Amino acid sequence: MLRVAELHAGYGKSRVLHGVGFELRAGEIVALLGRNGAGRSTTLKAIMGLLPASGRIEWQGQALCGRKPFEIARAGLGYVPEGREVFPTLTVRQNLLLGQKRRRGDGCEPGRWTTAALFDLFPPLAERRDTSAGVLSGGEQQMLALARTLMGDPGLVLVDEPTEGLAPGLVQRVAQVLCELRRRGIAVLLVEQKLAIALEIADRCLLMGHGRIVFEGTPAELRARADLRREWLEV
Repeated sequence: MLRVAELHAGYGKSRVLHGVGFELRAGEIVALLGRNGAGRSTTLKAIMGLLPASGRIEWQGQALCGRKPFEIARAGLGYVPEGREVFPTLTVRQNLLLGQKRRRGDGCEPGRWTTAALFDLFPPLAERRDTSAGVLSGGEQQMLALARTLMGDPGLVLVDEPTEGLAPGLVQRVAQVLCELRRRGIAVLLVEQKLAIALEIADRCLLMGHGRIVFEGTPAELRARADLRREWLEV
């Protein structure tokens, strides 16, 4: 479904990724783990076309490297950035409509996600549909950012630190939603600092260090490797 090979990217003259490669299948949650600065967020941005990159990125047989972010989104990838980046002066409903997938004409393509379906998935958003996004709580803004991405009807969602700053109950709610996406056949590439949550919901783990993948395996295999956790995860 998604194939990444020999991916190199960075910021200006500073190289961050040094030949990253992995695959991701439909209906699979893959956790991208590592310390801050390992290259996790850079990987998501490079896949989404937000950074210049070289190498191979293929999505359902389409080459994505070098394409513009809106073209990548139209191809079926969704991106939930760290920091949520909702439009604060627009209402919840207006934020959702901005995420709706456009077709070449003036209208929008019908997809599997509608505002009604997303309000069912995120009941707190339904209660605040006419509220400006800027006054929502952090957890509500995170729900809105994820819901807005789903309005684009992606087959793969790249999610960067979705539980950062959230109360434990909301952390579990976000985890449940990601598992629901998997149940519906949507792939998830998850950057998550909370190791317990990542290992609880992921099917596979990719461990990054110094801009490279240093381990790939199941959560159980990573739990069994205390040496890897000490070298690449623990502070």
